[in-house]
Amino acid sequence: MNQATLHAALLDGVSDAPARRVVLGVNWVLVEGPAGTGLAHAPPRGAPGCRPLAQAGRLAGTPLSTLAAGVGSDNPFEVAVAIAAANAHHNRPDLAGEAGNAIEAAGRESGRVVVVGRFPGLERSLPHAAVIERSPGPGDHPESDAPELIGAADLVLVTASTLGNGSLAGILDLARCTRVVLVGPGTPLAPALFACGIERLAGMVVDDPETAARVVMEGGAVRQLRPAGRNLTIARPGAAAPPPGRPAG
Repeated sequence: MNQATLHAALLDGVSDAPARRVVLGVNWVLVEGPAGTGLAHAPPRGAPGCRPLAQAGRLAGTPLSTLAAGVGSDNPFEVAVAIAAANAHHNRPDLAGEAGNAIEAAGRESGRVVVVGRFPGLERSLPHAAVIERSPGPGDHPESDAPELIGAADLVLVTASTLGNGSLAGILDLARCTRVVLVGPGTPLAPALFACGIERLAGMVVDDPETAARVVMEGGAVRQLRPAGRNLTIARPGAAAPPPGRPAG
């Protein structure tokens, strides 16, 4: 797997419709298009290559396809805008998929689960999962353990931030014989990504762009974004459905 293949899958079908709004916050980047609103993880300001955007103040009105084409930039801010712009096309409110939390669904799976990137509250849904982190905390595994852990896993959950930081291609190489779920509000619900070795894409569809933009501008995190949208998962054709949860009531 190489970056060019991933980028081509992300850009597949992205329209030339103009962006209505582009917001760069502390934690998230948001691009609103005519048909949908996309999110992406904001890179840490001190990350290598981060610099001001030359087109700042003129990004709104730019075609989504033009913004998305920046996914190959060496400026992490431009990459984040590119992913959010692609998601404004792919993650549309009229998209059909499975509702619910993909991490909780993974907790009902049997077998060995590996998580790349620690998610908030992960220990409640997946207490026995092995977690790989770039900056490991207590109980986490360093990236150097990834080949062994991913190679032995039955299911791998990968944070969508790996698409922005360039590590997703290498993870997919390690997981060639393993089921992979890309998870997080910044996950592109782009079917072309299934050909890259991903079984399920678990992202967020924004139903209330005004609330989402305000949360992003005010430095909100995932918890604050939840009222503005909903979790949605699309699966590769032929993929087995996850075990059902407990019935309501």
